[in-house]
Amino acid sequence: IRVGNEAYARTNRSFGLTTMRDRHVRVRGATLRFHFRGKGGKEHAVDVRDPRLARIVRHCQDLPGQELFQYVDDDGRRQSLDSADVNAYLREIAGEEFTAKDFRTWAGTVLAALALAEVASFASKREARRNITRAVESVAARLGNTPTISRKCYVHPAVIEAYLDGVTLDAYRRRAERAIVEDLAGLDRTEAVVLGMLQQRLARAAERAAA
Repeated sequence: IRVGNEAYARTNRSFGLTTMRDRHVRVRGATLRFHFRGKGGKEHAVDVRDPRLARIVRHCQDLPGQELFQYVDDDGRRQSLDSADVNAYLREIAGEEFTAKDFRTWAGTVLAALALAEVASFASKREARRNITRAVESVAARLGNTPTISRKCYVHPAVIEAYLDGVTLDAYRRRAERAIVEDLAGLDRTEAVVLGMLQQRLARAAERAAA
């Protein structure tokens, strides 16, 4: 889900996370179903199961007004959240430049790595290109982008380069499982494997550039 922009929502009648209205989500127990029209007029239906988030969203829906994500400040006034608030919070907790778009980039990169791991080997460059195209198309379907934009903006090129070099996620799996215990407890196993692959390939590229 894109973070959203109020001006874009008003002009195009399409929505992101911070511009959603109460009608765009239904809460059933611990499950939330988001149903909305996103960028480019694409209809999205996204299910999320999270008890804590479900409670927060129910409280938000209890507030007056149509905007979904709002809160009451210390003076008792309702305040809306926008993309600038979200990105400022992310920069604060990350301690560096980080925005909501980075989550989409990370998701696209992980999804591409998984899709390429499923097709594994290839017998020719033509077959490799076909496999990459299919992987990018699957990423585009999940993100709601075109394949061209998905590959250009949301899939790290090192993932595709690794596939063309015959490197799969399995080569990094054991190392990643150790890293999860030591440093990366906030990532799931697949994310840790992809991160390990990116770190190693980028380090090697830097070494070659410095040689």
